[in-house]
Amino acid sequence: MAGTVLVTGATGYIAGELIRQLLAKGWIVHGTVRNVAKSEGALRARLGNPAPKTFRLFAAELMSDAGWAEAVAGCTHVAHVASPIPAQAPKHEDDLIVPAREGTLRALRFAKAAGVTRFVQTSSTAAVIYGVDRGTYTFDESRWTDINHPDAYPYVKSKTLAERAAREWVAGEGDDMEFVSVNPGMVLGPVDSGDFSASVELVSQLLSGAMPMAPNLGFPIVDVRDIAALHVLALETPGLAGERFLGAGQFLTALEIAGVLRARLGDQARKAPTRPMPDWVVNILALFNAEVRGIKTEIGKIRHVDASHAKQRLGWTMRSVEDTIEDCGNSLIAHGVVKV
Repeated sequence: MAGTVLVTGATGYIAGELIRQLLAKGWIVHGTVRNVAKSEGALRARLGNPAPKTFRLFAAELMSDAGWAEAVAGCTHVAHVASPIPAQAPKHEDDLIVPAREGTLRALRFAKAAGVTRFVQTSSTAAVIYGVDRGTYTFDESRWTDINHPDAYPYVKSKTLAERAAREWVAGEGDDMEFVSVNPGMVLGPVDSGDFSASVELVSQLLSGAMPMAPNLGFPIVDVRDIAALHVLALETPGLAGERFLGAGQFLTALEIAGVLRARLGDQARKAPTRPMPDWVVNILALFNAEVRGIKTEIGKIRHVDASHAKQRLGWTMRSVEDTIEDCGNSLIAHGVVKV
């Protein structure tokens, strides 16, 4: 089934791959960007220059009503991917929380007004797996992050509050519009330009030697191509109203990711760390560095994700995490992001 779908935040890492897959399956795609004139040329080139009748861009922002009605007009489906994800810690948590929540509610309101039948929100495992002390855990879709726990930093709060707000709005205002959330883990894989998601920054730092020792933290990893495919399944599969799908695979620590880079990329990954960073070093650095403070609460927590629901309900599959990391590293080198 192919209709007309609005993909918000069209220049994003997940969104770009999602649009590529939707176009290949015959969908007509509308995309939102902040500035069409600034984004269109590079985005069209990135997508292989799709025909104007199959792919159109519209100017719309999370915190303004302008442009949304035009963007969603004629659409049967929405994939709301846009959400702020900072490369650096925000000055105030509301800099992330407010646009994430309000932008999602804005997209829902305009989608309903346009007669959209299926709304897929890109949430995050951040809305599921945080709010825990040190230890080893396994999470499924039934679990929600405790935003009052010390490890719920601003991005985690923004994704949790945005998904909760969306579900509450749909329950009260959504009528017959079906809502589904996709909750990705740490999204890695190939990048197609030097402008990439903050999620890829860890691999970039490991490869470049910017991280001479690896802190004791890790994430459940998913390939950008696989998480885009999960979005397509969430858009196309009938009977998913209210569903929530975790999209992540194996949990790897930073040191394990560095090990994969060295094993797969050989001499090109010679700067990748081979030693763990003692926790006391992280604690000292956190006193002086806001970025280190942001990761301090990740230390010593192993968060496994159970993605069996997506596999069983949708037939979703994932490639190996080693292939994902190798492709990510090679593309960062190819695009000149990392000098080897």
